[in-house]
Amino acid sequence: MILSLSEVSKGYGTEIILEKISFNIEEKEKTAVVGVNGAGKTTLFKIITNEITSDSGDVYIKKDISIGYLKQNAIPNSEKTIYNEMLSVFDNIINMENDLRQMEIEMKSLSGTQLEEYMKKYSDLQYKFELIDGYSYKSRIKGVLKGLGFSDKDFERPVNSLSGGQKTRVYLGSLLLSKPDILLLDEPTNHLDIESIAWLEEFLRTYSGAVIIISHDRYFLDKIVTKTIEIENRRAHVYEGNYSFYAKNKAINRQIEQEHFIQQQKEIKRQEDIIAKLRSFNREKSVKRAESRQKQLDKMDLIDKPENLPNKMRLKLTPKITSGNDVLYVENLEKSFDDTTLFKNINIDIKKGDKTAIIGPNGVGKSTLLKILLGKAQKTLGDIRFGTNVNIGYYDQEQHNFDESKTIFQEISDTYPTMTNGEIRNVLASFVFEGDDVFKLISSLSGGEKGRLSLAKIMLSKANFIILDEPTNHLDIFSKEILENAINNYEGTVLYVSHDRYFVNKTAKKILELSNNGITEYLGNYDYYVEKKETARREELLFGEPKTNESEKTISQTKLSYQAQKEQQAKERKIKNQIKKVENDIDEIENQIKTIEQQLLLPEIATNAEKAHELFDKKTSLDESLKELYIKWEELQEIL
Repeated sequence: MILSLSEVSKGYGTEIILEKISFNIEEKEKTAVVGVNGAGKTTLFKIITNEITSDSGDVYIKKDISIGYLKQNAIPNSEKTIYNEMLSVFDNIINMENDLRQMEIEMKSLSGTQLEEYMKKYSDLQYKFELIDGYSYKSRIKGVLKGLGFSDKDFERPVNSLSGGQKTRVYLGSLLLSKPDILLLDEPTNHLDIESIAWLEEFLRTYSGAVIIISHDRYFLDKIVTKTIEIENRRAHVYEGNYSFYAKNKAINRQIEQEHFIQQQKEIKRQEDIIAKLRSFNREKSVKRAESRQKQLDKMDLIDKPENLPNKMRLKLTPKITSGNDVLYVENLEKSFDDTTLFKNINIDIKKGDKTAIIGPNGVGKSTLLKILLGKAQKTLGDIRFGTNVNIGYYDQEQHNFDESKTIFQEISDTYPTMTNGEIRNVLASFVFEGDDVFKLISSLSGGEKGRLSLAKIMLSKANFIILDEPTNHLDIFSKEILENAINNYEGTVLYVSHDRYFVNKTAKKILELSNNGITEYLGNYDYYVEKKETARREELLFGEPKTNESEKTISQTKLSYQAQKEQQAKERKIKNQIKKVENDIDEIENQIKTIEQQLLLPEIATNAEKAHELFDKKTSLDESLKELYIKWEELQEIL
């Protein structure tokens, strides 16, 4: 054990942030700390690093242990170049190297016993130098800087000339090179593109020390961590697995907690009714029995009401106006600034119902491409055509057009006056605005809540083609899951730019990888994209160049001959039969899931954790099968 917290609590005034937090971290263990914004994750890191003190409890750190801490938006200010800033991490090694060179010079003038003694000192120092891998520090610096997205020409740039995000990357690089025994990283993937995040994943996965990560990047956490600590309601809950393991088991545990809470509330209500009835008799014996029951009730350990999890959206959101099958066609698009070409040879073909993600490294022009499509920036060359009845809705997490003085309900009802109160409540419930939440003032909403409301407004508008620019930026995991559900249940067309691979994996059916020289299309989600990239990399190693995959080619449309039309019709009938079979399978599994959900509400099941887990495992398996069937149904519909 390298780090341990025992019943650590912290508050500010009357507000308790953390309460009796306890967990252990082992050497080389990779751990995630998750929770909604404001849960106290960063406060926890500050207590571990002794930046602030806890109100009670103990923090144990093994003797002679070094800790490195990356704060959010850490901005070093230095006149050194990026490379020299990294060199300062190795001052000890550089001093040893200088001592070795100096000893080599001095030994040239020595002989006999004096040379023999000096040689021994030199040999001892050289052994220590090799032990700390002294010969490789320059290549390690270059490897880390390139991994974090810096090019060779960036190495000589002064740190104080960089942007805030670039400075944070420099600080992260120096931390990684210093190799502390415990590495605390608060949102390390901020300011990194997908390639840099993938590099950081591999670096941390094989890192020799312990790593504790605060991150909303679920794909990143899945790749690295083997333990997840959730901070919720001021308490810590430890799950021995990665993010997906935590999410699955949290849902099971939350449902069980919810059932126990409901059962206890029913029992409390029953006891209170009995007590009231006994007191109403107004007899000494009845009053004593009532007092006895009241004492027992007062001693009951009350179960806190579990917080709501994001509801699975049941409502299909259908655009008011249906577009034609051809939504967007882009041919040979190019964007240049003076003599510099940002990108060229951009060809895109978006069909109705497509859920398409644009990915690529920082600086390649992803956001600029969206602005050109939206008419907010000028193209240099190329053709852009939108299809029949295409209405665009633009969603940007940083921009929301709201009247801050209105409530959530008023914002929707004033924008769409023909909607009934029930219709408005149904839609808002789909975005997890339920009960009295709909009467919250917009001025009091968090960034994530405003994002959800903005998306609800767009999906209720005439828009049938939604374009999103980094929609998950600054969202906590709760809000990301709601956004994913909304997109997956939207029957219109979606095109977005995102570096959030988990989000892309959950929502995209097509991926466009943007480079300076064009776009490569992948007909699948992010896992499919990674698989194809890895296959291409292996083929390149084996054959010298990757083979062309027909599914990634742009297929030109040609007129079908009569015979080809006949063959096409036969294929259509076959696909329709397959769709019908899939729909029947969907109905059957949905009925099985409904039966299990009804069983879980039974008191004898809710109080039997083993049986409840068994049913949840079965339901989870059915949910996965249902998800696969829906994917297959969508694929068949697209083919049709």
